Amino acid sequence: MYFIRKIIHIDMDAFYASVEQRDNPQLKGRPVIVGGDPSSRGVVAACSYEARRFGIHSAMACATAYRLCPQAFFIRPRFDVYKTVSHQIREIFFQYTDLVEPLSLDEAFLDVTHNKLGLSSATQIAQQIRTQIVHVTGGLTASAGVSFNKFLAKVASDCNKPNGITVITPDDAPAFIDQLPIRRFFGVGRVTEERMLNLGIKTGADLKKISLERLVQSFGKVGAYYYHIAHGRDDRPVQPNRTHKSYGKEITLTSDIDDTHQMIVILDDLARKVADGLRREDRQGLTLTLKVKYHDFQTVTRSVTFPEPITSSSTIIAAVKKLLANTDAGKIKVRLLGITVSNFLDAQQNSNGWVQLPLPFKDPDKNCWPDNDRSW
Repeated sequence: MYFIRKIIHIDMDAFYASVEQRDNPQLKGRPVIVGGDPSSRGVVAACSYEARRFGIHSAMACATAYRLCPQAFFIRPRFDVYKTVSHQIREIFFQYTDLVEPLSLDEAFLDVTHNKLGLSSATQIAQQIRTQIVHVTGGLTASAGVSFNKFLAKVASDCNKPNGITVITPDDAPAFIDQLPIRRFFGVGRVTEERMLNLGIKTGADLKKISLERLVQSFGKVGAYYYHIAHGRDDRPVQPNRTHKSYGKEITLTSDIDDTHQMIVILDDLARKVADGLRREDRQGLTLTLKVKYHDFQTVTRSVTFPEPITSSSTIIAAVKKLLANTDAGKIKVRLLGITVSNFLDAQQNSNGWVQLPLPFKDPDKNCWPDNDRSW
């Protein structure tokens, strides 16, 4: 017998759009798009399930969404309202456990292995939480995934949306992972999916056949992540004080520009905002990334890693100028610019200098202890 965590992933259903439909009954059952003006440069922040039937999804240009569904209702985001509702939901979580790791306003991980109510069934807790959310928020629904690690809990929460629950026990996990399409693996985007398909990897069963060495050779460090999750291994704990892995600012321009001097002015302002934000959060990182989106929506990034932490806007803008020169900005018109700092260092220093945060994976077989409760 060995220790098995009981982890729940709660994911609100079409959160922003559902809040708008709740607050305006005339929008219920209608395609709702939360985002910018379709006649401007805005993008879709969220959309209702009615809108998704037209092929609309988050991060899509609002102009494109309008062409797909001209009868949709376009609504400006009300983040103050969404934050208030998010706070109500988190208060429910804390009734059961203090081990709550928010991922965004509308989703979070909960470790309920040892919970405040002494309940042995994580499934029962997930059901109670979902019922309370409906009651407290005036009808908003959430989907839940229940499993023994974060990867499986997150995948499970998306299996029975909206307003559903999926439980993956340790006994169920191998068969579940084997049949899972590779695109459903958290962390596998469109580009990675294409690369995997080219290697003959279509499902979890296919991924499981590939050796650790080959995956690392093909995908770099993240290859180890793919190897572990294909075998159901993910011992990352739920972290109540989880810190973001990057900090950045970006801006979508009101019109496409090809004047690099104008771009530098905009980037200088972003650099100051990023530097100020890092100081407020007391964060220091080594890697600086410039993001450029061209007028045709093609996005490129250019990065540089420093030997010492990035501390000032002058350091940021000096590096960004060089990174910008390594793009086609100016030759090609640009619609979006962004600056991000990542590769953060631990806040503690030792005599040898800065210590980086540990990698998320360890050998799960070396991190086990007795467990007598196998109920779900």
